[in-house]
Amino acid sequence: MNSQTHPDTDGAPRKRLRLVFGASGYIGTHLVPRLVASGIPVRAAARSPEVLAARDWDEVETVAADALKPETLAAALEDVDTAYYLVHSMAAGRNFGRIDLEAATHFATAAAAAGVRRIVYLGGLVPPSASTEHIVSRQRTGDVLREGSVPVTEVRAGIIVGPGSAAFEVMRDLVFHLPVMITPRWVLAKSPPIALDNLLEYLLRIPEVPDAEGRILDAAGPEYLSYADMMRILAEEAGKRPPRIIPVPLLTPRLSSYWLRLVTAVPAPVARALIEGMRQDFTAEDAAIRRLVPQELLDFRASVRAAFEAERRHEIAARWTEGAFAFRDYRPDYAYYAKRAGGSAVAQAPAAEVWRVVASIGGSNRYFYMNALWKIREVLDWMVGGPGLNYGRRHPDELRVGDTVDSWRVIAMEPGRRLTLFFGMRAPGSGVLEFELEPQGQDTRIRATAYWHPAGVWGLLYWYALVPAHLFIFAGMTRAIARRAEALAREGNGENGSTG
Repeated sequence: MNSQTHPDTDGAPRKRLRLVFGASGYIGTHLVPRLVASGIPVRAAARSPEVLAARDWDEVETVAADALKPETLAAALEDVDTAYYLVHSMAAGRNFGRIDLEAATHFATAAAAAGVRRIVYLGGLVPPSASTEHIVSRQRTGDVLREGSVPVTEVRAGIIVGPGSAAFEVMRDLVFHLPVMITPRWVLAKSPPIALDNLLEYLLRIPEVPDAEGRILDAAGPEYLSYADMMRILAEEAGKRPPRIIPVPLLTPRLSSYWLRLVTAVPAPVARALIEGMRQDFTAEDAAIRRLVPQELLDFRASVRAAFEAERRHEIAARWTEGAFAFRDYRPDYAYYAKRAGGSAVAQAPAAEVWRVVASIGGSNRYFYMNALWKIREVLDWMVGGPGLNYGRRHPDELRVGDTVDSWRVIAMEPGRRLTLFFGMRAPGSGVLEFELEPQGQDTRIRATAYWHPAGVWGLLYWYALVPAHLFIFAGMTRAIARRAEALAREGNGENGSTG
């Protein structure tokens, strides 16, 4: 994609290309399509190009880049006018604060060398007595970016109301799966939640506002609510009875973050950082950003409605993607974030032969490895009225989207590259099994990954109980597929072999 230009204030042409750095994250995933829809040339950068490829952004240039690897930044920042810095390392665990500062230092230096006009950084609201590492790290990241020579506009937001927002998903999991909550007093702390659409509009328009250069701008919704109020409204909009909330003084945010592992599928380090930051009220001085970028702000109830509607509009993706509504069986009570387990192996065979094996899964071929365990699970499903013993497939070798394979359903497929199966047996949540083939010279790497969107406590317990078996089965399954593919390749070369 070529970077387009338009006249600057002095009449000279100026490049318009915007870099979304951290495009695979929550905000980046939503911001990129918003920029494209506005006719703005976009380059999307993330550490994993495979994740970006799953987004199907045909009009977007994608690049692999990592702020912790400075040598990867020059290509990402070349010809860029505005760079959105959307990365953070909460999921990295204990050292995320140090990692964030190192990454910001590298990025600020590279942006200056590339001649970037402005950096837009999305930070978090900072209370006067901020002390938790999560909040302090976000604040210091902005400080480090400002130490570079490129002007920075920092937009600070609190709770973002939209599908996939960590805070929103924690509240949703609590509302759907805990009718009674014994909570610390943080549920009474107040903050100004902002709708995802409103935040995206600020990010879209703020780079073109000269008065925003070099400023820190708070972004907020039109009302202050406690977490208890937000969960009550969320329950009402979901058609659920609002949970009974019992605040107690002895349950600290740190202690409550531990039991969240049994309730929510939000990654544990992220949930812990969020909860530990909820010890006080958050305020936002947002008059400045309202003046610079005027728009109608949604209240919390309207924001929740918009979030649910956005999920219902989500189209089926060509592969599994985090939070896709179809892969959650169109159930808002199934967790947005998935648990996962898998295995991989390398076949000394071309991808075409490996695909022949993968596409023959189920039916009389069964599942290539430890079929007795698969049989036990199918019988257990049949005993509770599920389709576990529904064996068979439309064609012994060919597949198409919509086919039933035993109790699975083919929901996405790229022949020769990827097969995505939806789990059809009864369980507290929804599951997907995805096979991916990656050519490596004359060989092919096979990956099998199970994704599980749990339904509350029982869904999480179900997953944890099966994790050891999953790791064992998928490693063996991919090795068995590799052996069968190698046998097919030998037969194709006129050698003796067996596909069994």
